[in-house]
Amino acid sequence: MPTLILITVVTGVLLVTLGPITTLVFYNVALLLLVIHHWRQLTILDKWLQTGESAFPDSSGKWGDVFARLSRLVRDQRQSHQHISSALERLRRATSAMPEGVVIMDEMDRIEWCNPVAEKHLGIDSHLDAGQHITNLVRQTQFAKYLAAQDYTEPLIIRQPRHQGLTLSLQFVPYGDKQKLLLSRDVTRFERIQTMRRDFVANVSHELRTPLTVIGGFLETLSDEDHSDPETRKWALTLMTDQTRRMQSLVEDLLMLSRLEDTENLIRDENVDVPEMLRQLYDEAKSLSAGRHRIILNIDTATKLQGNADELRSAFSNLISNAIRYTVSGGDITLNWAIRDGEGVFSVQDTGIGIEPEHIPRLTERFYRVDRGRSRETGGTGLGLAIVKHVLTCHQARLEIDSELGKGSCFSAWFPSSRVINQNDE
Repeated sequence: MPTLILITVVTGVLLVTLGPITTLVFYNVALLLLVIHHWRQLTILDKWLQTGESAFPDSSGKWGDVFARLSRLVRDQRQSHQHISSALERLRRATSAMPEGVVIMDEMDRIEWCNPVAEKHLGIDSHLDAGQHITNLVRQTQFAKYLAAQDYTEPLIIRQPRHQGLTLSLQFVPYGDKQKLLLSRDVTRFERIQTMRRDFVANVSHELRTPLTVIGGFLETLSDEDHSDPETRKWALTLMTDQTRRMQSLVEDLLMLSRLEDTENLIRDENVDVPEMLRQLYDEAKSLSAGRHRIILNIDTATKLQGNADELRSAFSNLISNAIRYTVSGGDITLNWAIRDGEGVFSVQDTGIGIEPEHIPRLTERFYRVDRGRSRETGGTGLGLAIVKHVLTCHQARLEIDSELGKGSCFSAWFPSSRVINQNDE
């Protein structure tokens, strides 16, 4: 604008001194040069916008001021973009590190982004599946109904058919302009614990119901004043005593398990004379067998263990009594104590009925029985191997089971070298 005013002033002066024709020529030439100058500056600006170069072109006058202001605006915009990009990248890293899955969806419930945990939970690829409707990937009727109901106060629990045994808790969180977050959480362990708790209560109730029913029935019979048969009374009292002992054993095993599972229960380490303990258990085993089995004790080492004597005795006793219960009369049961590769190994070998391979992984579960009828017949509580497992876990030991149906079983408790006490160490 100042340039145009200057041209106009000069033109007025020339008009007085040189006449109209010369003045008109000058005025047109000056305007043409001004247009060429602006066109050149616009060309430079357009070229810069196309190339996106960081350095701004040099210029003077108003164009220099325009370029300077543009330079400041672009610099501020780039800094703002960098801050936003950095914040977004931090947010994505934080979201990716979360133990829960996160899926960002638009107002049409289409996937915009998800973290790696959500990819694993829902089988989504954040790159390939972007723009896909969420129900195209999570194809479960209950999930579609949950999404359509738009009541997200409570999470939806589903089992993923793609991942065997995986249970997920899904919940939508609306935000922004009709957008949603889908949060997924692996609750498999929690569901398993809940199932174990329900099974535990049901099994304990079932185990107590039978003896209580027997005792209650006989008490009603004995309370009958007209009943005076001494033999029947003696038989009833004997059965009630047996059932009472069964309930007492069950309660004692439950208390033992509770104590072993108590995280605050610390092992009181002591030097446990395993050979002497096994000699005592050997005598008890012969008494329990009552001559029905041939029981052999092999002690290959005088090595002791560092641990809790009462808990180890309980674990060894359970292994031995199980062998006696599930070995038919005339069978052999061998108790061994030895050192193998620096580890202490107590094993019970029998020629009993054996165990099918599919049952072995579940043997240490509470109340798990291969044959429920035979277990109750032999007086087992269904908690013996669960106690063994917890005792060995507390002693950093492991249980190995080798069995063949119809030929017998071998249960071995392996104790780490850190708990083995040699005679020279005492």
